[in-house]
Amino acid sequence: MSDEKQTKNQTNRRNFMTQSAGVAAAASVGLSATRATAAAGSNERMRIGFIGPGGRGYGAHVKTLCKLHAEGRKIDLVGVAEVYQTQRDKVADHIKKATGTDPGRYVDYRDMIEKENLDAVCIGTPDHWHHKQTVDSIAAGLNVYCEKPMTKTVEEAFSVEKAWRESGKVMQVGVQSTSLPVWNEVNTLLKDGKLGKVLGFQTEYFRNSDMGQWRYYKLEADMTPKTIDWERWLGTNEGLAPDMPFDREKYKQWRRFWPFGSGMFTDLFVHRTTSMLKATGLRIPGRVVGAGGLYMEYDGRDVPDVATVVADFNEGVQGLVTATMCNQESRIDQLIRGHFGTFRFGNGEEFDGFDFVAERPQVTHERDYKDERIATEKVGNTTYAHFANWLDACEAGEPMMCNNPPDLGAAAIAVVNLGAESYRQGKVFFVDPETREISTTDPGWAKKWEQLSEARANPKHIPGWNAGDFGSKLVEPEYMNLAGPWIDGKDPAKS
Repeated sequence: MSDEKQTKNQTNRRNFMTQSAGVAAAASVGLSATRATAAAGSNERMRIGFIGPGGRGYGAHVKTLCKLHAEGRKIDLVGVAEVYQTQRDKVADHIKKATGTDPGRYVDYRDMIEKENLDAVCIGTPDHWHHKQTVDSIAAGLNVYCEKPMTKTVEEAFSVEKAWRESGKVMQVGVQSTSLPVWNEVNTLLKDGKLGKVLGFQTEYFRNSDMGQWRYYKLEADMTPKTIDWERWLGTNEGLAPDMPFDREKYKQWRRFWPFGSGMFTDLFVHRTTSMLKATGLRIPGRVVGAGGLYMEYDGRDVPDVATVVADFNEGVQGLVTATMCNQESRIDQLIRGHFGTFRFGNGEEFDGFDFVAERPQVTHERDYKDERIATEKVGNTTYAHFANWLDACEAGEPMMCNNPPDLGAAAIAVVNLGAESYRQGKVFFVDPETREISTTDPGWAKKWEQLSEARANPKHIPGWNAGDFGSKLVEPEYMNLAGPWIDGKDPAKS
C-alpha cells in the first residue's frame, strides 16, 4: 500500500467515529473518481475484518473467505470484533489455523477499525446494527460486505444507499442468490419483450419445524453476562434497542423479536424479493401492504408465522410475496407473469433452467409462441460465488460490479420492511421513488391508473424496456365503434 493511500486511510479511520450518518460519505469522492484510485491498488493484499461473526458470519463469511485465501486470493483476515467471548475465540482460532494469521480480537468493532488498518469489513451482526456499522465503515474508507437484510428500516436503507453512492466504496449485500446468472438472463428477455407487458411476480419462502422457526439456534450455558457484552450487543447507548435484562433467548434467537429483526420478512422474504427485483429491473415500490398473523407458533415470539406482502410499482407491475413458517410441502410457484407468457422458476437456488409458458395464440396472435425450457448456468455454491464477486469488485474498484449493490438492497428493504410495518400498524404505505418520502396518505393510487385507462394511454413498462408495443396493446373489436355516450339522443356511432 502506498504511503499516500495508507495515510489517507488512517486519517479516515481516526475520524470516522465523529462523523454522523448524514456525513458518512464525507470523503466526497464520486463513484467514477474512486474507481481509478482503487483499481490502481488492485495488486495489494486486502485486509479484512469481521464484525459480529455469529452463525452466518462464521459459517459463511469467515469460512468462505478462508477458502478463497487458500486458493490464492490476495486477502488477509486480520481482525474479529465479537461481543461473545466464546464465539470470538472460536472464529479467531479458525482463521489462525486456516490462514496462518492470528487476527486481532476485539469486543467493539470501532476499536478494530481504528487499529487494524483495514481495507474492508464483513458485517454479520443482527439487523438492528447493520445501518450504523455500515455507515461507520464507509466513513472510515472501507469496502463492505453486509449480510442481509441491508438494514432494519427503510429510512436506514436509503441512508446507506446515499452514503455508498457518495463514497464510491464497494458494497455487497449478502443475498447470495443474486449471484445466479439466471436473473440477468431473465432481465434481458423481459426487456426484449419475451413475455410482452410485464404484469407481476410472485415468490415465496416456505418453511416448517416441529419446534418453531429460529428456535433451532441452540442456547448455551456459557452464554452469560460475563461472556457476552450485553449492553453493547443491544446497542442501547447508540439508541438501537431498548434496555432489557440479559436473556439467552433474545440473544441467540433474536429473529423472533421486533427490536432486533422482522422475522420471515427480513430473514427470508428478502432473499426471493431481491432476486425478483433483479430479474425485473424494478426498484422502489409505489404502494406496499402487508398481512398475516401469529396463528400457531405461540412460543413467546413477536413475529408472525403466516405473512404476505403485496407491492405495487409505478411501472404497472405487482409483486406478491407470501409464505408460512408452519407448512413447507405445498409451496406456490415462483414466477413472473406477462401478457404473452410466464417464466416459471423452481424453488431454491439450484437452477439449471426455467420454463416459459406461452399464452394462447388467440391472445398473442403469435403462432410460433410455444412452451419451452430455457437453460441457464447452474451455480453449485452461491455463497462462494457471491464473495468472489465482491472481491473482484473490490480489486477492480468498480462498485457496480457487485451482484447485489445497495441500490438493489434498499429496494428489497422497501418492499419487505414496509410489508412488515403495514402488518404491524394496519396501514398502507406509499413511497415517492424520486424523493424517497414514505407516507400513509393515499396520493390517488387507484385514480392514477383509471386516468390512464380513460386516456387510452400506452402501458408503463419495466426499466430498460425496448420492445415497443409488443405484447402491450389490445385488439379493438370492430363493434367497439358502437361505444360512447349518447349526447342529446344522438348515436355516437353515426356521428
